[in-house]
Amino acid sequence: MFQALLRDENGFIVSAELVLVATLTVIGLVVGLSEVQHSVVAELNDVADSIGNLNQGFSYSGFSAYKSNGCLKAATFGSSFGDSQDDCDNDQCQISCDNPAPEQPKGGRGHGHY
Repeated sequence: MFQALLRDENGFIVSAELVLVATLTVIGLVVGLSEVQHSVVAELNDVADSIGNLNQGFSYSGFSAYKSNGCLKAATFGSSFGDSQDDCDNDQCQISCDNPAPEQPKGGRGHGHY
Protein backbone atom coordinates (compact mmCIF):
# COMPACT_ATOMS: atom_id res chain seq x y z
CA MET A 1 0.00 0.00 0.00
CA PHE A 2 2.87 2.38 0.74
CA GLN A 3 4.41 1.55 -2.64
CA ALA A 4 1.09 2.37 -4.35
CA LEU A 5 1.04 5.74 -2.58
CA LEU A 6 4.57 6.53 -3.77
CA ARG A 7 3.71 5.62 -7.38
CA ASP A 8 0.49 7.64 -7.40
CA GLU A 9 1.14 10.96 -9.22
CA ASN A 10 -2.43 12.09 -9.89
CA GLY A 11 -2.46 14.75 -7.19
CA PHE A 12 0.97 16.08 -8.17
CA ILE A 13 -0.07 16.93 -11.74
CA VAL A 14 -3.22 18.70 -10.57
CA SER A 15 -1.26 20.67 -7.95
CA ALA A 16 1.39 21.73 -10.46
CA GLU A 17 -1.29 22.89 -12.89
CA LEU A 18 -3.06 24.85 -10.18
CA VAL A 19 0.17 26.55 -9.13
CA LEU A 20 0.88 27.50 -12.74
CA VAL A 21 -2.64 28.82 -13.32
CA ALA A 22 -2.63 30.73 -10.02
CA THR A 23 0.76 32.28 -10.80
CA LEU A 24 -0.32 33.42 -14.26
CA THR A 25 -3.57 34.79 -12.84
CA VAL A 26 -1.77 36.82 -10.18
CA ILE A 27 0.73 38.19 -12.72
CA GLY A 28 -2.15 39.16 -15.02
CA LEU A 29 -4.01 40.85 -12.16
CA VAL A 30 -0.96 42.88 -11.16
CA VAL A 31 -0.42 44.10 -14.71
CA GLY A 32 -4.12 44.80 -15.20
CA LEU A 33 -4.48 46.71 -11.94
CA SER A 34 -1.38 48.73 -12.76
CA GLU A 35 -2.95 49.78 -16.07
CA VAL A 36 -6.22 50.65 -14.31
CA GLN A 37 -4.25 52.80 -11.85
CA HIS A 38 -2.51 54.69 -14.67
CA SER A 39 -5.83 55.24 -16.47
CA VAL A 40 -7.54 56.53 -13.32
CA VAL A 41 -4.65 58.92 -12.62
CA ALA A 42 -4.80 60.21 -16.20
CA GLU A 43 -8.55 60.81 -16.01
CA LEU A 44 -8.30 62.51 -12.61
CA ASN A 45 -5.59 64.72 -14.11
CA ASP A 46 -8.07 65.70 -16.85
CA VAL A 47 -10.70 66.54 -14.21
CA ALA A 48 -8.16 68.62 -12.29
CA ASP A 49 -7.21 70.48 -15.48
CA SER A 50 -10.84 71.27 -16.25
CA ILE A 51 -11.38 72.61 -12.72
CA GLY A 52 -8.15 74.62 -13.01
CA ASN A 53 -9.43 76.22 -16.22
CA LEU A 54 -12.48 77.65 -14.48
CA ASN A 55 -12.11 81.40 -14.10
CA GLN A 56 -13.37 82.41 -10.69
CA GLY A 57 -12.70 86.10 -11.18
CA PHE A 58 -15.61 88.49 -10.90
CA SER A 59 -16.38 92.17 -10.85
CA TYR A 60 -19.46 94.25 -10.22
CA SER A 61 -19.88 97.99 -9.88
CA GLY A 62 -21.44 99.80 -7.00
CA PHE A 63 -24.90 101.29 -7.00
CA SER A 64 -26.41 104.21 -5.16
CA ALA A 65 -29.84 105.79 -5.18
CA TYR A 66 -30.88 109.11 -3.69
CA LYS A 67 -34.21 110.42 -2.53
CA SER A 68 -35.70 113.50 -4.16
CA ASN A 69 -34.47 115.64 -1.27
CA GLY A 70 -30.84 114.54 -1.96
CA CYS A 71 -30.50 112.07 0.93
CA LEU A 72 -28.98 108.67 0.29
CA LYS A 73 -31.71 106.06 -0.12
CA ALA A 74 -29.65 102.91 -0.82
CA ALA A 75 -26.10 102.03 -1.74
CA THR A 76 -24.02 98.97 -2.49
CA PHE A 77 -20.31 98.98 -3.00
CA GLY A 78 -18.62 97.36 -5.92
CA SER A 79 -16.22 94.49 -5.65
CA SER A 80 -13.83 92.53 -7.80
CA PHE A 81 -11.59 89.50 -7.61
CA GLY A 82 -8.99 88.44 -10.13
CA ASP A 83 -8.37 84.69 -10.28
CA SER A 84 -4.66 83.98 -10.60
CA GLN A 85 -3.23 80.72 -11.84
CA ASP A 86 -2.48 78.17 -9.12
CA ASP A 87 0.63 76.00 -8.97
CA CYS A 88 -0.81 72.95 -10.75
CA ASP A 89 -3.45 74.54 -12.98
CA ASN A 90 -3.45 73.46 -16.62
CA ASP A 91 -1.16 70.47 -16.20
CA GLN A 92 1.85 72.34 -14.88
CA CYS A 93 2.65 69.62 -12.35
CA GLN A 94 3.66 66.12 -13.31
CA ILE A 95 1.67 63.69 -11.19
CA SER A 96 2.70 60.46 -12.86
CA CYS A 97 5.73 58.39 -12.03
CA ASP A 98 9.22 59.70 -12.59
CA ASN A 99 11.04 58.73 -15.76
CA PRO A 100 13.10 55.57 -15.46
CA ALA A 101 16.69 56.16 -14.43
CA PRO A 102 19.57 53.87 -15.28
CA GLU A 103 20.98 51.82 -12.46
CA GLN A 104 24.07 53.18 -10.82
CA PRO A 105 26.98 51.00 -9.78
CA LYS A 106 26.79 49.90 -6.19
CA GLY A 107 29.96 50.28 -4.29
CA GLY A 108 31.57 51.39 -1.12
CA ARG A 109 32.13 54.91 0.03
CA GLY A 110 33.24 57.60 -2.32
CA HIS A 111 31.14 56.58 -5.34
CA GLY A 112 28.35 59.03 -4.53
CA HIS A 113 25.58 56.68 -5.72
CA TYR A 114 23.25 55.03 -3.25
